[in-house]
Amino acid sequence: MPRKKRIWIPNTFYHVVCRGNRRDALFKDEGDFKIFLYMLHKVNEIAPFDLASYCIMTNHFHLQMRTQQQPISKVMSLLNKRYADYYNTKNRITGHVFEKRYYDKIIYSQQDMLEVSRYIYRNPIEANMVKKVEAYCWSSYRNYLHTTGSPVVNTSIIMDYYTGSMWERRGKYKAFVENDNGASEGTSDSSDTI
Repeated sequence: MPRKKRIWIPNTFYHVVCRGNRRDALFKDEGDFKIFLYMLHKVNEIAPFDLASYCIMTNHFHLQMRTQQQPISKVMSLLNKRYADYYNTKNRITGHVFEKRYYDKIIYSQQDMLEVSRYIYRNPIEANMVKKVEAYCWSSYRNYLHTTGSPVVNTSIIMDYYTGSMWERRGKYKAFVENDNGASEGTSDSSDTI
C-alpha cells in the first residue's frame, strides 16, 4: 500500500517528532546530542529552514519548524539519513534507527505556536528528567532566556508574539512556559495564521 502523501504548505510551521525504533535510545551520550545538533546546523545550510524550538530527548526529538523553498520531508530525509548512518556506524549495527516516518502537524495560529513550544520545552519535566524547564540542556529553551543564541534557532519567531522590551518579552515567555497551566499574558492581539 502506498504511503499517504504529506501536505506541505510553504512558510507554515509544523511540529515534527521523530522516535527511535522500538522507542530505543537515539541519544546515548553527550556526543550523540552534540553530533545531532551539528547535523541539524549542517542540514540547515543545505536545505534552509526556520527553527522556532527544539528538544532532543533520549529516544525522540521535537522540532518546531518551517521551510520556504523545499518540503519539510526533504529536510527530515537529510537529517535522519545522516544521523542513522552515524548511529549505526558508532554502535556497529545495521537496520532501522527510527521507528517509522516522522510525525508532523501543521501549526495554524499564534496561540498554537506558543502552545507547541511550551509542550516541547516541558517534555523533559513530563518525563521526570528534570524539575525545571531551564535545567534541561538539550533544548533551545535557554536561547529564549539569554542573549546568546544558537546558529539554528530563531527566537524572534516566538518573541515577536509578545509586547514590551526584549527583557519583558523574555520574562513573559518564561512565565508562560514554566507555568503549569500555560497562561499567556502580554502577547500581541494578532491571531493570524503563522
